[in-house]
Amino acid sequence: MSALGLDLGGTSVRAAVLDPVSGAILASAKEQHADRSPEAVVAACVRVAQAAVAAAGCALPGSAAIGVAGQCAGHSGLVVNAPNLGWRMVPLAERLGRALGLRVRVLNDLSAAAIGEHRFGAARGVEDAVLFFAGSGVGAGLLVGGRLAEGGAGFAGEVGHVKVIPRPTTPERRCGCGQLGCLEAYTGGHALTARAREALAAGRMQGLAAAVGGDAALVIPSRIEQAAAAGDADAASLWEEAGELLGDAAANLVTVLNPARLVLGGGVLLGCPLLFARVEARLRDRASASAGQSLAVVRAALGDDAGVVGAALAGAGG
Repeated sequence: MSALGLDLGGTSVRAAVLDPVSGAILASAKEQHADRSPEAVVAACVRVAQAAVAAAGCALPGSAAIGVAGQCAGHSGLVVNAPNLGWRMVPLAERLGRALGLRVRVLNDLSAAAIGEHRFGAARGVEDAVLFFAGSGVGAGLLVGGRLAEGGAGFAGEVGHVKVIPRPTTPERRCGCGQLGCLEAYTGGHALTARAREALAAGRMQGLAAAVGGDAALVIPSRIEQAAAAGDADAASLWEEAGELLGDAAANLVTVLNPARLVLGGGVLLGCPLLFARVEARLRDRASASAGQSLAVVRAALGDDAGVVGAALAGAGG
């Protein structure tokens, strides 16, 4: 028996057929979607799902699940707010289920990743774990008593939208969700890149400017980290603030939920080792001593596969 999972981000969608017993991905397909309208994205989802199933040599299962980079309302299948897609109140489960002819469960992408990491990855073997990811955005997946915790309405784990107080000299920033002061607005990959480009336009971060040859389009988080390590004081200040804010958020999750394991991941954290180390040191310092005493901090193990693996398991009822 095989399972089908999809992972929907702001620029692409991927589908995978999974052996739910071994965790092996039997086949997968991926497609970029420049058109982010719900109709175009659903059509892309159908194409990659059909391509993955065909490559695996099996039929479409009776159910599937999709992890979405956005706020998803529990088992209603409604995507309430997906900033990177520009979506508000999209009934994705209904639309995709009708297009594929099967039952579809919609969940947050970090919730899907938590299921995948718990079954086959870095959270395997523990009943209480927190995934804390900083990539394009910032989010968390929560495992309590061996079960995914989604909250009363499905929005548990949206740590990227907790409100933070950055340094007094940092202007207030609006998040893609529409609110001011969200953690993601200061520390998500898109936000860090935007902040660095703004600094370049203002004549600051000269070390970064030299590293990218003055081309702001080449700025990515790993370049900011390199400039900070090479002595660019403005880049170092941005990196210090990002480490403090992310570390404090992770520490607060540890203090409140007391997980046995904290799984750190996402493209920004895993691609920027200095920031990873800064976040780990900060959370160790700021979490309550009692909750931190037995905490294991580990790197995510499944990489880009976590979302589709977890979605496939969720779709199969795992």
